[in-house]
Amino acid sequence: MDGNFRKVRGTHLYVERYGSDDKVPVLYLHGGPGESCFDFTYHQKARLSDDLHIIALDQRGVCRSEKIGEDDLFGLTDIIEDCEALRSSFYIEKWSVIGHSFGGYLALMYAHLYPDSIDKLIFECPTFDFARTSRSLLRKTAAIARTIGEESLAQRCVSFSKNDNLSPRELTEGYMKLSDELGEDRVKIYQFSFDHPTDYGSAYSEEEWEEFYDKSEIHYDRLLSEGGIFQSQLQHLKYVEKPMLLMTAEHDAAVCEEQVEAFKETDGDIYHFEECGHTPHQEKPDLFSEVVKGFLIR
Repeated sequence: MDGNFRKVRGTHLYVERYGSDDKVPVLYLHGGPGESCFDFTYHQKARLSDDLHIIALDQRGVCRSEKIGEDDLFGLTDIIEDCEALRSSFYIEKWSVIGHSFGGYLALMYAHLYPDSIDKLIFECPTFDFARTSRSLLRKTAAIARTIGEESLAQRCVSFSKNDNLSPRELTEGYMKLSDELGEDRVKIYQFSFDHPTDYGSAYSEEEWEEFYDKSEIHYDRLLSEGGIFQSQLQHLKYVEKPMLLMTAEHDAAVCEEQVEAFKETDGDIYHFEECGHTPHQEKPDLFSEVVKGFLIR
């Protein structure tokens, strides 16, 4: 099965399905906000589809999904409601969820709102709290800035990260602006290994990707404007009664120590990827797939 458009709650979502219906159903939620599921299915569809029934989507308004119109109502909970409607449309009683980065935030929110729809949860280098993640990413931005001789930028990042008077929104927006000053070196915040590149040109032209990203920017801006994403999900972890796996990585700054410690207070498992950045599904694709299958099928 390949990707197609599916009418869900008044919009057309781009959805990909791999693996047979009799396998363990798994929903993949991408990060961003607004990143698309392209890189995940590029690296994982062949590795996971023999053993799992994978459902991956571009969230409402993201990349290949239908654009959010100026008059369309859209907020954080719409993403969760779309997932739940999608599950029902596929006649799946319950499914496991893999949430990467911001997708981990969504996965935890989904489990909180619809616990009976969830079997197991995998959080891949997630954020559960934008303020804590932004402070951690600012510290990493400072470290990278120092390696390229940008001491002024490093000092501004450190100062910003230590400012306790800033709101989660101000921290997030400040991180985005300051990290942009790294230019081409910004990718180092997230990626450590470049051994498994994603060929974005294998399916779409540069012009198509520009159009996709324009749609994603609307999705991102609307979520920031609404502000729901700035509410921490950390407090919900201890109430989850489903099996959980937290994936961390040696060179990932999104899952800061405070969030890891909060997860350790649950009965969940933790797997740590060595020599890996923010995207184990891309940087360590074989190991990632084995860990996923080992957790979901056991």
